[in-house]
Amino acid sequence: MKLVRFGPAGAERPGLIDPDGRIRDLSQYLPDLAGDQLDPARLADLARLNLDALPAVAPEARLGPCVGHPGKIVCVGLNYRSLAELTQAPLPEEPVVFLKAPSALCGACDPMELPATSRQVDWEVELAVIIGRRGRNIRTADAMTHVAGFAVFNDISERIWQFGTAGYALRGISGSHNGGQWDKGKNHDGFAPLGPWLVTTDEVAEPGNLDLWLDVDGERMQASNTRDMLFSIPELVEDISRYMRLDPGDIIATGTPPGSGFLLRPEARYLCAGQQLRAGISGLGEQCREVVASRD
Repeated sequence: MKLVRFGPAGAERPGLIDPDGRIRDLSQYLPDLAGDQLDPARLADLARLNLDALPAVAPEARLGPCVGHPGKIVCVGLNYRSLAELTQAPLPEEPVVFLKAPSALCGACDPMELPATSRQVDWEVELAVIIGRRGRNIRTADAMTHVAGFAVFNDISERIWQFGTAGYALRGISGSHNGGQWDKGKNHDGFAPLGPWLVTTDEVAEPGNLDLWLDVDGERMQASNTRDMLFSIPELVEDISRYMRLDPGDIIATGTPPGSGFLLRPEARYLCAGQQLRAGISGLGEQCREVVASRD
């Protein structure tokens, strides 16, 4: 199934996409696509519904983030071999993990508002894994039984806020080393578009073999395949669940391939108001966001 949350921001309702591409309202069967409602067994029940009997939703309805109210967004850094080779960083022996604030979540096609004092807003398309069953110390062999499905994710960052100028060492550029913090650079409102759809595991035969891409104003900036990931989805679930409980609705963003603006050579590139940002993964849909100036 392709599951969605539709409606105004903060008042989204659950729905699914029928075979004709129409949104059908699921709110009579579940309150939201969130928490325990994402248990794989609960989702399997939805697959047996008579879709023709579900109310149709206006095609122009806004799609919000396809998961509501996650407890945490766990992001994985340096998880594509080609990216590690580009930065000349040693291949990590275990996943590099950081957290992103759930308040950064937004819909897949919501405007990308540049923060008022930002200068270097960057993009990173990623495969998101949506947890459906709670677990700790999950074994690799059991990991996929804890997964509800998959979605497109874009880990937006403000690089000056994240790295200061110390981060330029990644690009071989010397200069002053003003401090930055990852939490500052990763968590502004709108920095975590998720969706458009949550695609259940039964529709994704090989999550380890999915094409992913990102375009800025029609120019292909990122193009890769999840085959390039250093740590597979089961390995990530196992490793992360050693250090923190994974709850239904939690999101794991599995890393990005080369092509983010910060590491482009000879000159880095960042988002500007008026640009169009598109990101997609085969079978999981596509995000399309207009970059707009701050309203603050």
